[in-house]
Amino acid sequence: MLMGNISGLLKQKSLILIMTYMMEKRSILYILLAFIIASCSVPKSAQVPVKGQNLFTAPIGVQAYTYRASFAARPEAVLDSVKALGITQMEGPNPKGVDIYKFKQMLDKRGISMPSIGIDYGSLVKEPLEAVRTAGILGSQFVMVAWLPHGKTFTLDDAKKAVADLNKAGRTLKANSLTLCYHIHGYEFVPYEDGTLFDYIVKNTDPRYVKFEMDVMWAFHGGADPAKLMLKYPTRWRLMHLKDIRKGVANDLTGGTDIKNDVALGTGQIDIPEVLKAAKAVGIRHYFIEDESPDHAKQIPVTIKYLKSL
Repeated sequence: MLMGNISGLLKQKSLILIMTYMMEKRSILYILLAFIIASCSVPKSAQVPVKGQNLFTAPIGVQAYTYRASFAARPEAVLDSVKALGITQMEGPNPKGVDIYKFKQMLDKRGISMPSIGIDYGSLVKEPLEAVRTAGILGSQFVMVAWLPHGKTFTLDDAKKAVADLNKAGRTLKANSLTLCYHIHGYEFVPYEDGTLFDYIVKNTDPRYVKFEMDVMWAFHGGADPAKLMLKYPTRWRLMHLKDIRKGVANDLTGGTDIKNDVALGTGQIDIPEVLKAAKAVGIRHYFIEDESPDHAKQIPVTIKYLKSL
């Protein structure tokens, strides 16, 4: 009888131990499951970047205007220096006086593509098919306009005319498999209603025909936050000019500043990492370093090293 009771007690205790063990395992599984669900529910924008993951991974490009002082006289030498820097893309077009077909051969020989070309506003409005021809020869997909005609200050009438002209030219370019991009220059941030005249341009240009190129320095110099501006209109940006402005230079709406105020990325006023995060978020296709400073030969290697360090 005693042995039977002892045996029963042992069985009962074993059962309790087994149940306790199973409950503990179940709790661990619940905890693991909860952790997995929580991890998956965190938005990508809020997740901590993987250590060692580069912020800038795009091909490095350069704006041809950087070399305006020497490009026409020594195009091959300039392109050799561009190639030596590891730059594989350029925003053109060909330098004045240099045959466009020969220039294309120079680019191809060095493995440099030209995905975008800059065209004068007046020329584009008057002869949009000439821009189509130039882009076709150089293998470009984008046509960029960097300056809208205006007086001392940019006005609503200037913006209205620009909207009409850009929509018309953009429609012609799209019909020829090209994308028109307006390159902002800082003067467009004149206050208007509950925003600026730049907001007016974005809202009144047809998104099917007109996209934009973010010039980081000019946007900042005009009083805008380049990163926030891209995120405000996330579907409208395609190209970017990578530039920084010397510390201490005040913002204004002139759309201009001393060329010596162009400095290497990471040494000026602009929060470049935030700009690049926003650029990735909105899907910028091509990035072009533009350094208008007379010291660009010294500054561009610093800029490239900085981009690779991010």
